[in-house]
Amino acid sequence: MQRPRVMATSKTAIRLLSILVLLLVAVTLAHAATTGLSTQTAAEVPEAPPADNVTVVTESARAGTLIAYAPNGSVLYYNNSRTKYFDVDPVEGKSMTVEYVATDTIHSQGPTCSDPPCAYNTLERANLSTGEVTELYGRYDYKETAGEWHDADRIDDERVVISDIVDDQVFIVNTETEVVEWLWDAQSEYSVEGGGPYPEDWAHINDVEVLDDGRIMVSLRNQDQVVFLDRETGRIDDWTLGSEDDYEIQYEQHNPDYIPEERGGPAVVVADSENGRVQEFQRVDGEWERSWQWADDRIQWPRDADRLPNGNTLIADTHGKRVLEVDESGDVVWQVPVSHPYDVERLGTGDESSGGESAQSLGLESRTADDAATDGFSPLAPLAAAVHAVVPHRVINGVLYVGPAWMGRVEFFAVGVGALVALGWLGAEIRWRFPAISIRSPFYRKE
Repeated sequence: MQRPRVMATSKTAIRLLSILVLLLVAVTLAHAATTGLSTQTAAEVPEAPPADNVTVVTESARAGTLIAYAPNGSVLYYNNSRTKYFDVDPVEGKSMTVEYVATDTIHSQGPTCSDPPCAYNTLERANLSTGEVTELYGRYDYKETAGEWHDADRIDDERVVISDIVDDQVFIVNTETEVVEWLWDAQSEYSVEGGGPYPEDWAHINDVEVLDDGRIMVSLRNQDQVVFLDRETGRIDDWTLGSEDDYEIQYEQHNPDYIPEERGGPAVVVADSENGRVQEFQRVDGEWERSWQWADDRIQWPRDADRLPNGNTLIADTHGKRVLEVDESGDVVWQVPVSHPYDVERLGTGDESSGGESAQSLGLESRTADDAATDGFSPLAPLAAAVHAVVPHRVINGVLYVGPAWMGRVEFFAVGVGALVALGWLGAEIRWRFPAISIRSPFYRKE
């Protein structure tokens, strides 16, 4: 006769526990939704800590912004006139001036755009002091999805090289005459049976860099490779970094930076996006060897990393919703919350990593997420860290990419925990109220 009382007591305890967990989840989500990060207007942009010089950040989704922080951390410049902003670089010899590539979604017909929505890609120059913006080159493209230019690198006063995701190409264009002077098509070296879906988003060429010796370094995201091109002969096979689907090396990387021999290279600093880390590879006896990596318990889809002259590394952590700087020991010494950062530049330090040395030369200390302490910014942070160990970065990234702006990794786990508790609670209630129905919930155990 005691069994019903024991079961009733168990049901009451489980209900109370479920209610407490759901309340914790609700409080976490309500706090995130009401205090969540937004950069949709200049007034909403959080101030940054002081830095040695101006820091420029781009956002490629939701807000679509170009933000410049003054050395004292205040917002110096803000522009959200384009749908998305991608790579940004300082202009040599012009103080407080940057060039960047940006994309607008077009919902009306235009040149090569008969079936909207399409895209308008542009290379622009902005004076951060005066606010003056000048378009240098632009092109309408026939699709919106995977229809952007993610990077442009200047060769001289008239010519730039552009990474073209639209057509899976890299091309050099004279911005004065608008004549394309050189072009490399990824299909000339790679089968369309690999990579991403063809022709929707096959190679996703997201970065290009002209090296001092004339070679061009290119990031093929969907092939998991960084390749080096000779302008006459094409891909230099024995310099390729990575291999398709070999995710131990890198997984859909972004924005590799080349460090030459005179600064401790040849080396490549790269944001290993889907693996949730920043890493560096050193050229040793004709092979690439990993020489450094960095991650903490919060990093989620990094898409840019620049080595600074002081030995620190500046990182855009897209789904970690922050831009941060880590020192030679791997400690975070500067960071600012940003809703969806893509690229970051610290003016006065050279273009990307051009002023920095290799990790091997500096003796940088690697750090992984397991080495870092839990940040503890939410009651669910320890749970988030535990679940993150078994949930792939790619799954979380997919949810965060389409989720609301306030949703970060902890909020993602809060939603998941809430859903599991609710389903378990519902299953237990059905089992107890309708014992003839055979449903096994996580809370049910046969006596």
